[in-house]
Formats: sequence, C-alpha cells, structure tokens
Amino acid sequence: MTPQDRAERSAAAMWAGDAASKHLGMTLDAVAPGRATLSFTVKAEHLNGHGICHGGYIFTLADSAFAFACNSYNRLVVAQHNAITYLSPGQEGERLTAEAVEVSLTGRSGVYDVTVTGGDGRIVALFRGFSRQIDGRHFEEEP
Repeated sequence: MTPQDRAERSAAAMWAGDAASKHLGMTLDAVAPGRATLSFTVKAEHLNGHGICHGGYIFTLADSAFAFACNSYNRLVVAQHNAITYLSPGQEGERLTAEAVEVSLTGRSGVYDVTVTGGDGRIVALFRGFSRQIDGRHFEEEP
C-alpha cells in the first residue's frame, strides 16, 4: 500500500464517523501523508453578534483539517494542544479553506500548522496543533 493510499483510506474511515464536520457542511477536499484540506461556506447561523463568522467555527474547521492530517498514517491520533490566531473575519457566503501541513512527527508526537484562508485568498487564521498517537488503527492492513 502506498503512503497516499494509506492516507486516503484513513481519511475515508474517519470521515465515515465524523458527524461534526459533516453537520457544519465541511468537505474533505484533499488528503495526503501529513496533509489535509477541508472547507466550508459561512452561513447566517455561523455569524456572531458582530455579523462575522464566529471564531469557534473557524477553529472547528482548522481542527478538523489538523485531525485528518495527523491521522493520515493509519494510526489513531488525538489533539494534545491547539492554538489559533485570528487575522481577518470570515464573511457570510464566503468559502473558508483550511490547509493543514505536518511540521514535525517524532515518535508519538506531531506538530501541524493550519492556514485558514478566505475566498479571496487572504489569511483568516493561523492554527498550530500538537498531536499525540494513541493505541489503534483506522483499518487493518495486510502485511
């Protein structure tokens, strides 16, 4: 099995049970070893009292991209710590895209950077996620 096949099968297994990302209308646009891209369109129900996308939804998008990137090796991986910096507001009707990239993977610990961009390409938020591998796999692999 190629690393790309492993990443795609791991993503398919995760996506099948990811009710939260689906409920928000996210799509899994791309996955590769240590990488993932997800997106969603900001709707009226995602807006806060300022009329812009609530930061929690932006965080959730980034966190989902992080999750698919760090789970792309057919190992069960969870978040250990995450941080986000908001740089520009998301607007109603705009498609936000989160691209997660592996920065470091050493033993059971990983570091991933996620850039959330708006429909015009501007940076909406920068997210850094720290992951920790736990016991288990997404699917059984043949030796």
